[in-house]
Amino acid sequence: MLKSLEISGFKSFAKKTELGFKSQITAIVGPNGSGKSNVAEAFRFCLGEQSMKSMRGKRGEDLIWNGSAEMARANRAQVKIILDNTKDFFQNVGFEEIIIERVVNRDGGNEYYLNGSLVRLKDIIELLSQAHIGASGHHIISQGEADRILSANIKERKEMIEDALGLKIYQYKREESERKLLKTEDNIKQVESLRREIAPHIKFLKKQVEKVERAEELRLKLTKFYREYLKREQIYLETEKQKIETEKRPVMEKLKMLEKEMEEAKEILDKSSKKDGKSKELLDVENEIKEKRENKDRLFREIGKIEGEINANARNMRKIEAEMRSEESKMVPLKEVEELEKEISLYSEITQIIQKIRDFIGKHKANFENKNLKELEESSIDLEKNKIKTEEKIIEINQELRKLDSKYGEIKNSIEKEKDTERDAEKNIFKVSGEMSEARGKLDLINEKIYRLGMEENDWKREIQEGGVLLGTAILGFEAEVLIQENHSAEIDTEVSESRETQEQRRRELEKMKIRLEELGGAGGAEMMKEYRETAERDEFLQKELEDLKNSAKSLEILIKDLVEKLDVEFKQGIEKINQKFQDFFVLMFGGGTAELKIENYKLKIRNREENGNDLFNINEEKETSESGIDIDVSLPRKRTKGLDMLSGGERALTSIALLFAVSQVNPPPFIVLDETDAALDEANSKKYGDMIESLSKVSQLILITHNRETMSRAGVIYGVTMGRDGVSRLLSIAFDEAVAVAK
Repeated sequence: MLKSLEISGFKSFAKKTELGFKSQITAIVGPNGSGKSNVAEAFRFCLGEQSMKSMRGKRGEDLIWNGSAEMARANRAQVKIILDNTKDFFQNVGFEEIIIERVVNRDGGNEYYLNGSLVRLKDIIELLSQAHIGASGHHIISQGEADRILSANIKERKEMIEDALGLKIYQYKREESERKLLKTEDNIKQVESLRREIAPHIKFLKKQVEKVERAEELRLKLTKFYREYLKREQIYLETEKQKIETEKRPVMEKLKMLEKEMEEAKEILDKSSKKDGKSKELLDVENEIKEKRENKDRLFREIGKIEGEINANARNMRKIEAEMRSEESKMVPLKEVEELEKEISLYSEITQIIQKIRDFIGKHKANFENKNLKELEESSIDLEKNKIKTEEKIIEINQELRKLDSKYGEIKNSIEKEKDTERDAEKNIFKVSGEMSEARGKLDLINEKIYRLGMEENDWKREIQEGGVLLGTAILGFEAEVLIQENHSAEIDTEVSESRETQEQRRRELEKMKIRLEELGGAGGAEMMKEYRETAERDEFLQKELEDLKNSAKSLEILIKDLVEKLDVEFKQGIEKINQKFQDFFVLMFGGGTAELKIENYKLKIRNREENGNDLFNINEEKETSESGIDIDVSLPRKRTKGLDMLSGGERALTSIALLFAVSQVNPPPFIVLDETDAALDEANSKKYGDMIESLSKVSQLILITHNRETMSRAGVIYGVTMGRDGVSRLLSIAFDEAVAVAK
């Protein structure tokens, strides 16, 4: 039930004005221009009317009191409607009193309040739809608009009927669902587009990940193989060192003893009174031989160092050659790629672009393949030259040693021929020298073994370094294994007894595995795996989102279908109910005849849009679609008049009133505002109109803006609207008995 209407600053109601509605029928009267129709427009305004034309304005500030000579203009217009909700007419609200308020400011801003809380217009519309109060305004009929339901086209008339039947909420939900469906379909297209965009990248990343996985599998295998190789090599080196040390120790001890004897013999010979030139010559030759041998040993060590560097270069060259066989491992500085991109943007012909790219690839391919390899080859050539020179020096020393040995032999033979007993010292030197030569020969062989073993140990250490670079700390476990094995001599003996060729085969297999791993991109790939995982997760998320969107679209399609079916069923049922009331009111007005609403289908031409491959729309020829509307069929009694076009002005007024009242009777709103809808009626028809008013007041409160005495006589409360010189509308209330007297 409508309790009151408060108006402040709205149009001619400059001051706060309150109208109470304690009666089922309230009349508002007053001279023309007093502002009484502004009351009807205040109702429209507060209930969310958006059409400025229907409120006789062009913009929001036209609704605000604009001032006069006696009173300043207002900065805002405010209208408040208070409704009684003790019977829970508005469900799920939780208030016994519903207060709807709308405020418009001079800047055009609108605010809506529900029981003092700021809300959206959508919230107001949804609330009012429960009370069958909608945007069509069938519950507020202003002067000159009574005929609107008759003059509207069949589509507009259908919308008005739907609104009056309380079906607008379904229409609103349908339109909202259709908007959501369109948005969902757009989102589906966007998600599908995103998945299409990242699909090639995922495919590329997947191949790279498979490559990384193969590399990881090979890396694990290589790690195990590497550790086995290093462990066996370490055992071999340690064992050989022990063997050589065992073999070298007695030789060194004997050589040390012989050197002592040699020094003693030389000292005796040097102190001998019969010292002669042969003795001195013998000592000189002996010293020179010793010096040459030391120089020879130094050169052998130098050759070992050179060979070690040559072997290292050879390893690096094999690595580069392996990388050259792996096209995917080649990289070009980003700066050069960006420069190439800038240059390519300047070309207009595709052939020039292709040639530019070919030149670019060729340039970097040649640089990559030749730069480091050439440097290593040049380094190896220089080392080989140094080795040859060193070997030539060794050959020269060997020749000199042979000459010295020959000279030494001649001196020895000369001394041996002399039978002088005083030559015992020289003879002892010869004896010791021979034994020393034999010991040095053994020592040279041992040193050769040490040298070769040292090279193998250097190779082993380089393998550890390369393995560390390639595999990280994973290969270091071999040392712990060796320590564990030290207490298991039987197992060590088995490993030591293994032929060297077996270990060499293991080494060759190790090199092959390293090359394959490098061809697969090495042991890295963590960033690639991370990128693939993140991209795959994003694609999985998009796929799930796409499934959710498609499910949502299906749900919306089902909801729309259900709403359409429900709207259709309830609309047809509503039309049947309206027709029953329409016929009753029409007969009451005209004393007979027939009146009926009919559902008519009509053709509507629309533009057909089809999506092409570029996500754009091609506009094709127009096509027709079928829509339904409402037509009105009337037949007056005792006349051949049929159809709305044949009715006179008065007849149209009575027909429109009959239809509006019939509509209101089906789903009655809590109140109806009628603004001079009886203006065109004569005295006889005013009586009938008054009877209809009383009948209608049983289901809805009526606010009647009227000049008609008959209509006034049916009101329980009458408000008079006056306007003074200041242009401000004011209210005067008249008691019911006084209203009857005035009306008569």
